[in-house]
Amino acid sequence: MELSKILQVSAVKVLSGSTSKKRLFQELADQVAQLRGVCPKTALEALLEREALGPTGVGKGVALPHARMAGLSEVVGVFLKLEKPMDFDAVDRKPVDLVFALFAPENAGVDHLKALAAVSRAMRDNSVCAKLRANSDVALLHLILTEASVTKAA
Repeated sequence: MELSKILQVSAVKVLSGSTSKKRLFQELADQVAQLRGVCPKTALEALLEREALGPTGVGKGVALPHARMAGLSEVVGVFLKLEKPMDFDAVDRKPVDLVFALFAPENAGVDHLKALAAVSRAMRDNSVCAKLRANSDVALLHLILTEASVTKAA
């Protein structure tokens, strides 16, 4: 699955500061609410419920929070670059500065897994992460992410 199908430029944001994981999740929930008209409270609860199963900080400064929720007809991605890394209970205990969240319909099935795999492949690429960290223009961040998924798929 190509990230351009799930990630719009308007879903990419640079945050100057977030004081906690819960506030970060609120930002993600607000973003998906603006993009797709879903209830931000429902999105926040879905993220928190998933996170309670185990932290989504995958290491190397990257977090991949994801949740299934009612009100969506397709998988939606939201990317946040944090100017100030934050604790995320990551597997390597390092702070997170790159957050790619996925929101999927409750019955998304394999589409959710394909999207998660595509995001994971892109975010495991050290050169992609280095480019993301070196830039703050949202259009350029979007381009880096969407080109990464095309390159990795080829």
